[in-house]
Amino acid sequence: MKNLKKSYEKLYKIKPLMRFKTIISTLEGIVFGTSEITAGAPHFVDNMDIKRYMSIAIIALIPSAAAAVYFFKLHAVELILVSYISGGIAEVLFALIRKKDIEEGFLVTGLIFPLILPPSTPLWVASVGIIFGVIFGKELFGGTGRNIFNPALVGRLFVTISFPQIMTSSWQLPFVDTVTAATPLGLFKTAHVLTPYIKLLLGTSAGSMGETFRIGVIIGGLFLMFTRVSNWRIPFSYIGTVLLLSWIGNFFLPAKIAPPLFQLLSGGLLFGAMFMATDPVTSPYTLPGKLIFGFLAGIVTILIRAFSGYAEGVMFSIIMMNGFTPLIDSFVINLKYRPLRNER
Repeated sequence: MKNLKKSYEKLYKIKPLMRFKTIISTLEGIVFGTSEITAGAPHFVDNMDIKRYMSIAIIALIPSAAAAVYFFKLHAVELILVSYISGGIAEVLFALIRKKDIEEGFLVTGLIFPLILPPSTPLWVASVGIIFGVIFGKELFGGTGRNIFNPALVGRLFVTISFPQIMTSSWQLPFVDTVTAATPLGLFKTAHVLTPYIKLLLGTSAGSMGETFRIGVIIGGLFLMFTRVSNWRIPFSYIGTVLLLSWIGNFFLPAKIAPPLFQLLSGGLLFGAMFMATDPVTSPYTLPGKLIFGFLAGIVTILIRAFSGYAEGVMFSIIMMNGFTPLIDSFVINLKYRPLRNER
């Protein structure tokens, strides 16, 4: 392996290839690992870096991605490929322009984005969405680690607003290409019909590609928490708030607010709470801040689901709380570490 790496490093000495130094160094990191070390003592070992986060997150998404391919066949594979290719090109172009390494964080964004799309989404819409999400959700802020909003959600929000007819009118049922139906949340909002819970668990009802098989979502989310890639405080406070408020709301306004278990198992609540609200870049880093983030996201989700024109509120709630993340952390820090005042 050492000889192979030495041979690979000779590529840096070929002047015509220096235009593509960013791509060459990225491939070197993927194949051979990083060669960067601290110059001197002390050395600290951390259990988290971007490669570990990326690897664990992708493993956690495998059950949802596999279920999407199983339910929606070739088109699911096409959407995932289009997301990776289109978003990857945008990533590479920005890396070349800035003369920086390509950041591996996109591998997670590129998989999450198609999983939160309706199964019948045209490929060109998926391409437009992921490119918009990468550029306006991440690159304009400076790249991975500097973005305020979750890039996958930025892309999803953009195509939802830009192409409402495509994104909200028809939802393909699993295993059937030509039959569409309303989502469980849509059915409740328009006809007060509760979809059987077993259908919601197994993924045989309409919904976004990666959110319908909720058993897989739960397994993946617990895996993220077990490996400490995500912190349990956000999903627990988020889901707990939705359950509590829907229990109270369903008692007083049963026609507006669905029962707690239905709220939990319908829409993108589980997927959003497990995989998007826990994004370490766009969520609070203080522990109390994580609880506040989840609590507020739960309130916004219930309010949008019950009283707005949209059946689902998870996407809007997480995006909104992303914007409040710096304020939440600042509030917690200022409250916990109050500045000393000179007493006269």
